[in-house]
Amino acid sequence: MDWDKLRIFHAVADAGSLTHAGDRLNLSQSAVSRQIRALEESLDSTLFHRHARGLILTEQGELLFDATSAMSKRLDAAAARIRDSEEEVFGVLRVTTTFGFGTLWLAPRLPKLYEQYPDLNIDLMLEERVLDLPMREADVAIRMKEPSQADLVRKRLMTVQMLLYATPEYLGESGQLESLEDISKHRLICQTPSAPQVGASASMVRHLMTYNPKSLLTVNNYFGVLQGVLHNLGIGLLPDYVTQDFPHLLPILSDIETADVPVYLAYPEELRHSKRVAAFRDFVQDEIIAQRKQLKQMGKL
Repeated sequence: MDWDKLRIFHAVADAGSLTHAGDRLNLSQSAVSRQIRALEESLDSTLFHRHARGLILTEQGELLFDATSAMSKRLDAAAARIRDSEEEVFGVLRVTTTFGFGTLWLAPRLPKLYEQYPDLNIDLMLEERVLDLPMREADVAIRMKEPSQADLVRKRLMTVQMLLYATPEYLGESGQLESLEDISKHRLICQTPSAPQVGASASMVRHLMTYNPKSLLTVNNYFGVLQGVLHNLGIGLLPDYVTQDFPHLLPILSDIETADVPVYLAYPEELRHSKRVAAFRDFVQDEIIAQRKQLKQMGKL
């Protein structure tokens, strides 16, 4: 099968248009059309349904597009490994993690990484959905549970607990909490129960709801929960990794803790020797060690 025709087919299927594919490939629309017709003739199959709004893949076209997509990802992986044979750390590193960890812990620390490696470009993908690392949807993942996918290098980074927090201003206006029963006098801020989240958090929310909070604010991510707490709206259930960056927040009923939530860093086996991955992995580990030291100095560990 002609590799050049497959490359053109993939571009057309991805763009949904001969014209747009031609623009990407620096080819005329007629040249792209001829290549697609030749590919269809060689396979004795129709790959696209043609209509006024563009092109739609046929069933046979979908099968071929799945194959060319897998090929494209493998070629990207090979190119990344070739680039990583250089001494310098450079290029794009695609990192995926949860919205909460990405916004509250990782993103604020990235300036230090860029100081060390100014030629490195981070593509940060914040999703609760677990991306497929072996299929190169991302290069590195930081997740709140051990990855189950095969052919991954895994490293446990730390454990997280969910705790209740409030500002001194809110507690000064609304009163202290001596026990869980006192939640009935306060507004609870937490993740929306139906939102994707770690099991420990969901269990704690269900438990707290049995004490009938006076008022409730639910948000579909921890960044929103934190903003509510910082603006004195109530008592929020948050991961304990926020305590370093917001030291004025006070833990409430700190003897009531959730189960430990493990945090893992993972990447495909084929990127084991990647200098970009190693630089990012070492940076994250160093930041976690620095955070632990600071929390000990603050008396929070």
